[in-house]
Parts: sequence; C-alpha cells; structure tokens
Amino acid sequence: MTEIHTSPGSRDILLVAETVAREKSIEKDQVLEAMEQAIQKAGRSKYGYEHDIRAKIDRKTGEITLFRCQEIVEEVENPLTQLTLEQAQAINPELKVGDLLTEVLPPIDFGRVAAQTAKQVIFQKVRDAERQRQYEEYKNRVGEVVSGIVKRIEFGNIFIELGKAEALLRRDEMIPRENLRLGDRVRAYIYDVRTEPRGAQIFVSRTRPEFMAKLFMQEVPEIYDGIIEIKAVARDPGSRAKIAVTTSDPSIDPVGSCVGMRGSRVQAVVSELQGEKIDIIPWSQNPATFIVNALSPAEVTKVVVDEDNQRIDVVVPDEQLSLAIGRRGQNVRLASILSGWKVDILTEAQESERRTEEMKLRSKTFVDALDVDEMIAHLLIAEGFSKIEEVAYIDLNELAAIEGFDSDLATELQNRAKAYLEVQERHLTKRLKELKLAKDLTSFEGLDLDILVALGEKNIKKLDDLADLAGDELLELLPEGRISEEKAQEIIMAARAHWFDAEKKSTES
Repeated sequence: MTEIHTSPGSRDILLVAETVAREKSIEKDQVLEAMEQAIQKAGRSKYGYEHDIRAKIDRKTGEITLFRCQEIVEEVENPLTQLTLEQAQAINPELKVGDLLTEVLPPIDFGRVAAQTAKQVIFQKVRDAERQRQYEEYKNRVGEVVSGIVKRIEFGNIFIELGKAEALLRRDEMIPRENLRLGDRVRAYIYDVRTEPRGAQIFVSRTRPEFMAKLFMQEVPEIYDGIIEIKAVARDPGSRAKIAVTTSDPSIDPVGSCVGMRGSRVQAVVSELQGEKIDIIPWSQNPATFIVNALSPAEVTKVVVDEDNQRIDVVVPDEQLSLAIGRRGQNVRLASILSGWKVDILTEAQESERRTEEMKLRSKTFVDALDVDEMIAHLLIAEGFSKIEEVAYIDLNELAAIEGFDSDLATELQNRAKAYLEVQERHLTKRLKELKLAKDLTSFEGLDLDILVALGEKNIKKLDDLADLAGDELLELLPEGRISEEKAQEIIMAARAHWFDAEKKSTES
C-alpha cells in the first residue's frame, strides 16, 4: 500500500489525541480510532456510502492514509465492494480469494459540513470510550459509599462529580426535603453500575438502608473490624430509622458502641441523614424478644407468636397503643421490616376480646363436632387443642391424662372425632364430584379435600386456573388461617412448574 503525503498540520494529530486522552482518562489509541472513523465517514460522504472506504492514522508519524477496499470473491454480488480473483490477479498476481485489494485515495479537503460531521463522530466515540472507562473503574464498587460535588441538577435529579466520573442521584433516591445545591459536597451509596447507551452509568442513593449501615461502619471501628455486626436496618428516610446490632464478644455493649461517647458516633450519622432519628436495637435470635426491643420505646405486656404465618401479636397497655404504633404507623412498620415478621399491635382490652371470641368459636366447634358440653370443650381448649384432627389422632394416653378425663371418656371423644372427620370426608368427596374439577388439579400434590372444594366453589377448576393466581389471592379464596402465606406461595410456584417445563422443551426443540 502506498501512503499519501498528509496536509500541513496533520502531524499535530498525535498531540491532539494525546491531550484528549489525558483529559478524558482514556487510551490514546481509542482517540486515534475515533479520528479514523471520523475521516472514514467523511471519505464515504465524498466517494459514496456504497464504497468500503477506510482510514488509517500512522501511530508514529500522524500521517493519514485513506483507501478503498474490495474483497476478492469467487462470484461478485456487489461490484463496488467486491471483485473476482481474475480481476484482482491482473493487478497483483499474488492475491487470492478472501484477500482485500486496497486502493489509496487522494487526501480529503474537509468542507464545513464534513468537518462538523467528523467532529461529532470523534466527540461521540471519545464519550463512549470515557463511559466504558467509568464502567470498568466502578463496576466492582457497588456497595461503596462515595463522596462528590453536585455538578448539575436536571428535573430534580442530581448529577454528582466523582473525580473523573459522574454519578446520578435520582429524585426518589434523595432524602425527602433535602435541599442540595450546585457545589455542595455529598456522600451517597453506589447501588448499581451498568452500561447505558446514553446518560449516567453510576447510580447512587441516600435513602437505602445499606447507606446508613455503611455510615455506621465508617463511624464505628468495631463494626468495620467485624466485632459488632449489623443484622438489619429499616428506614423511613429523613424521618426515622431502626438498626439492629449484635456482637459475639460479651465484654462489648453493641448499642453503646454505636451510640458513642455522649452520642458522638450516632450523631455523626444523624447529621449526614438530615436529622433522621435512629433507634439502635440489640438483636436477638428469639423473634419475640427482638420485636419487643424493636418496638421500643413502647412497653409490651404480652407477645403471641404464630411461626407458621411469620406473624406476632403484640399486646400493650391501652395508654401505650399510640406510642407502639407510632405516627402514621411508623414505629410498628419499621419494627416489622426490621424483623421480617408481620406485627399486629393490640391493647390488653382488644386482646382479651379477641381471646374470648376465639374461645367461643373453638368451643362451638368441639361442642358441635364431638357432641359434648361446654365444660369438656373448655378443658380441651385449655390443654391447647384447636382442631378436631388433634383430638382424633393424639395418643390416647395423653388424652386420658387431661385432668377430669379418664380412659373411657378419652376413647369416646377420640371415636367421635374420627367419626366426625369420616362424615366430613364423605361430604367433601361428594361435593368434589359435583364440582367436576379437572384431573390435573385433583391430582396436584399439597391440596387437601377441603381446599379443593373451596377452590372449586370459587370457579378454580383447572391447574392453570390455580397457577394464574397470586399468593394473596389464594389466601383470600380459602378459610382464614387455613394455610400460611409462605405455603400459599409454594403452592402457586409448584402449580406454575409445568409452564416452565413446557417453555424449556420449546426452547430445546
């Protein structure tokens, strides 16, 4: 290939490329490649876009070569970019099929439009390279807290300058009523770094629980060293937050360490979070103890744990109700998020009323099903029985051991319980036949007769009907307390399994 003489000033290209690369913190070669593409685009504009025009900048001298390429093929489809082996060997006998024949073109005198186009191409390519450099630098820094200067504000979104990178703090990731101005220094938590065709790539937040956890890590050396562990964080950004901490070292007070001397450590975090009130709570493996701690400063008189439904009923004195719930339910909501349990707050009067109502319902169930008087029903309830199945299948000796019972009474109660369940099963089986449910639903594992009947009466008659439901919708269709929320989700996901199997087979075929 014969190189052409470049126009005056072309040797300055290397200097320009080096300057741009230094300013944008990208490779010099990336800038030169962008310049080559710009010259190439201008060449196609002059000689025709249908031609395969290419440009090359010598990395040592800065000289520019513009040339047209034609591929050597056996059968020509496009004569502007291809030629036959015979045509090529007439020019150079050493060429073979698959090679490229290059023809050097005269230098381009850039007109105003071509120069502007070239400038845009270079600018775009350099910006792409800069974004890629930012991505490579920050992609492994998700989860870090960074500090930067507010560079500009657009539609309420804040762009933060992080040295030679730029992060985006969206309006919904800002602390409510926070007033950031141009030039302000701000700290934020990197929650995502991704490649985007345009716009920011580094996304930061000041509202996420992880941000507060990281701030405590910076302020409390024991957390940074791993002596104290943050188990959970719940926030109502700008208003209130709860953080649960623990330690394996019995000589250290985790709450006191996080508070600091005269509250210095926690106050530093509070100041960063615009005055957000922070409750520091000792974590406990016992959910009841943990939730009592989480509801502080409210006093709790009783806790009722329902492990199957991940739910806890908390009983407080009447005068403590508003304190336990908090303004707009804030205190109990944060305690629920912190613990991962559903928390219901009841006064002592409400709890007594609920207990009395439950007693009446259970008593009626036993009186009706077992044909006994209320005294025997109350004895069963006092011993913790809540379902007829429990009476039917408990060990007979345990039933006879109840105070006031003997073996004859225990045997009679168990026989009546089993007889009642057999009648119920026959009734449900008959009703199930009347509802005419599809075989794929009746044979589905995990659904008892009463659940199948309840579904059929709500017009859920096929497995696909069940799969179309959400977990909370399934709970609404069944008698209250029949299954837990977790069990409902398991049933729905199992019902959808055949969808994924069908999709997989379709993909494989």
